[in-house]
Amino acid sequence: MSPSVSGRIRAAALASAALLLTGVLTGALAGCSGSSSGGPGKPHKAAGTPTAPATASPADPGAYRRWGLDKPLAAPPAPPAKKLTDGFRAGEKPQIIRRVPTQDKVVFVTFDDGAEKDPEFLRMAADLKVPFTMFLTDDIARAGAGYGYFDKLRALGNGIDNHTLSHPNLRTLSAEAQKREICGQQDSLQKRFGSRPALFRPPYGNYNDATLTAAAGCGVRAVVLWEATMQINDMRYAEGNGLRPGDIVLAHFRGPQELKGTTMTRMVTNMLRSIQAQGFTVARLEDYL
Repeated sequence: MSPSVSGRIRAAALASAALLLTGVLTGALAGCSGSSSGGPGKPHKAAGTPTAPATASPADPGAYRRWGLDKPLAAPPAPPAKKLTDGFRAGEKPQIIRRVPTQDKVVFVTFDDGAEKDPEFLRMAADLKVPFTMFLTDDIARAGAGYGYFDKLRALGNGIDNHTLSHPNLRTLSAEAQKREICGQQDSLQKRFGSRPALFRPPYGNYNDATLTAAAGCGVRAVVLWEATMQINDMRYAEGNGLRPGDIVLAHFRGPQELKGTTMTRMVTNMLRSIQAQGFTVARLEDYL
């Protein structure tokens, strides 16, 4: 066989092998692409784990001005290499967290219940790209537009976590009733989003030892409380007269009736303006917990 023929055969063999390898890799990647719906052979994504936006882009100063803010919030620092719940073992009682231990000038925004489903807030969240965590109560979140509304917010990179099935004062319930409230919402969120969230917020911030035992049995890693509460125009603080690094801010999905004529988007603008004026920015809670 001549050298030229031998070379052509060798080249053809190499090309064929390359095509075969490409096909194998493509199939492997297709099998590893997750989905929040968790179909067969696809890994589930935890309900409390935000789904990253398809394309991350810098905040638009014009968008901030349209929502009544002078400029975008500062970008948060890189999250810590280790989360507070790292090393958590199944069955352990969850940590109780009011503030995240950090020296970073960051706070964490959370929204509870799910009563108000304002389409304008969907647009605001997409425009501003400020991360937040939602603690949803099942019978409240299901009303009206339902969970589809919150799934749109989750698709922007925001977390969804547990706030019970029906928003009772857990301290008034038996241990078994508390378990039904907490585990029932874990089951509901798992069915909708693929896995059980790691974070839980008790209604009114009320809990007892039975709450922690029930939460542990349902796969909860942390009970998340708060240090600041957003009112209509500004915040109230558990300690002092302002925010501190790592504070968790409690707000609610509320409409004009509860906000004395103010819209949810106006309330959020007021909250972000106050955070910014105090020299803070907003970080993603799930990056720290």
